[in-house]
Amino acid sequence: MTTGVHTLIVGGGQAGLATGYHLRRAGIDCAILDAHPRVGDAWRRRWDSLTLFTPRRYDALPGLPFPGDPDGHPGKDEVADYLAGYAEHFALPVHTGSAVTALRPAPDGGFVAGTGTGEWAARQVVVAGGAFHTPSVPAVADRLAASVVQLHSSAYRNPAQIPDGDVVVVGAGNTGVQIAAELAAHGRRVTLACDELGPALPQRLLGRDIFWWFSRLGTMGLSGERGIGARIRAQNPIIGTDVRALLRTVRRTGRVVGAEPGALVAADGTRHPVAAVVWATGFRSSFPWLYVPVLDDRGAPVHRGGVTDWPGLYFVGLPWQRARGSAVLGWVGRDAEFIAKVIAGHVAAAAGHDRTSVRTG
Repeated sequence: MTTGVHTLIVGGGQAGLATGYHLRRAGIDCAILDAHPRVGDAWRRRWDSLTLFTPRRYDALPGLPFPGDPDGHPGKDEVADYLAGYAEHFALPVHTGSAVTALRPAPDGGFVAGTGTGEWAARQVVVAGGAFHTPSVPAVADRLAASVVQLHSSAYRNPAQIPDGDVVVVGAGNTGVQIAAELAAHGRRVTLACDELGPALPQRLLGRDIFWWFSRLGTMGLSGERGIGARIRAQNPIIGTDVRALLRTVRRTGRVVGAEPGALVAADGTRHPVAAVVWATGFRSSFPWLYVPVLDDRGAPVHRGGVTDWPGLYFVGLPWQRARGSAVLGWVGRDAEFIAKVIAGHVAAAAGHDRTSVRTG
């Protein structure tokens, strides 16, 4: 059985919900497909102590403030509950437990999406699952002994997963340094392995949260293609972690270039015996269900501000899609609004064409 809808949104996280909000406001029929059993489950599955470094006043999706102290920082379960409440508040048409297994162009235009619960037909599709799909782990991981505990950061929950002994956290973005700090605070002997650390920014500066300054200076709206935005993108700043204090309890080594059964090898040739490794090495794009030619050789979407060359197919929630804030909870709504306006423009143009056809027919 096939269900028809004008616009199908693949992904029911913050990007998908914000897109649904703007499409509904524009009067466009839409449906949101989410693979998880509940709205917000992608957040619930992250590590236990995760706290956002954006305060609540900058964590809201369009139309609904984030509850609680606006200057406080919510935990991951609080974010999950907010997303579930957002979908309920606006009665968004979210279909949970509906993982898309194939999206193909339809013979007569538009798209057909297959799921485990049925098939959908749509004129337009927004892929709103973000870019954090498949954990990226270097090939050297296969050379470690089976006795070495290995976790990608996406599978890390708390220090109880990590045995006593030497642990290396590979990768030093915000996730890597936060996990390293937590493990060190729980008595693990931690080494942080990376090429270089990005510049460290305090959570508060001159009595204001750093995101107050970002908001006032407009840096979250900067493109990553040029100028200051390109420099920020390349540097990947560390926000809210006292890196100097961290490096008093955590060893630092260079990039991991090799491995032996019980040790990792850094770029300078030093060996680091390990009982466990946390791979904070990011993710790679993975769209195995997307049978539309809009991906490059690495499997990443080819787009301009979320608009692809294939008519009717869009993305929302990709990092640096249009600006620094494109994949950040409180800023993703701007890209969602932009894509919703593009879709509304196509709807208006089609309606105008139909009226012209009636007058001249």
